[in-house]
Amino acid sequence: MWIYEKKLQYPVRVSKCDPHMAKLLLEQYGGADGELAAALRYLNQRYTIPDKVVGLLTDIGTEEFAHLEMIATMVYKLTKDATIDQMKAAGLDDHYVSHDRAIFYQNAAGVPWSAATIQAKGDPIADLYEDIAAEEKARATYQWLIDMTDDVDLQDGLKFLREREIVHSLRFREAVEILKEDREVKKVY
Repeated sequence: MWIYEKKLQYPVRVSKCDPHMAKLLLEQYGGADGELAAALRYLNQRYTIPDKVVGLLTDIGTEEFAHLEMIATMVYKLTKDATIDQMKAAGLDDHYVSHDRAIFYQNAAGVPWSAATIQAKGDPIADLYEDIAAEEKARATYQWLIDMTDDVDLQDGLKFLREREIVHSLRFREAVEILKEDREVKKVY
């Protein structure tokens, strides 16, 4: 089903060790509006969505896993050379004790990811509006992350991810319109 190339969707560069920024990025790794939640939401919803938009959910859900990989790479690069004191200062001492530098599905506050944070209603329009909201929340979070760092290399990767969220939101909005048109046509007949 997939072809995996051993490269990221977009290059990830960081110019300095920054465990605090790594902690903040965990929001997009294991947070309620992060990349894991998005990928699982869309790939799950595709089973009850009309055929006209199944491919869209499959494509975007798969791309979200590529974004998850980018975030993991950013977190790794930001912490790989960090000292224990830097990890403590960044508030990652609890994480370090449990996981060392391994990346774990949790948000920036250290709360583990939960499926309770995602939704699949089974109503295509409701699910697509949920997806639009998820993309807009992720876009906002990426902007706030960009604002939190002065690392222009890191900002570059985050800007790429923010722009992809905008594109996904637009595609979901188009899917809503397609399905609404189908509902109107069916009402006539």
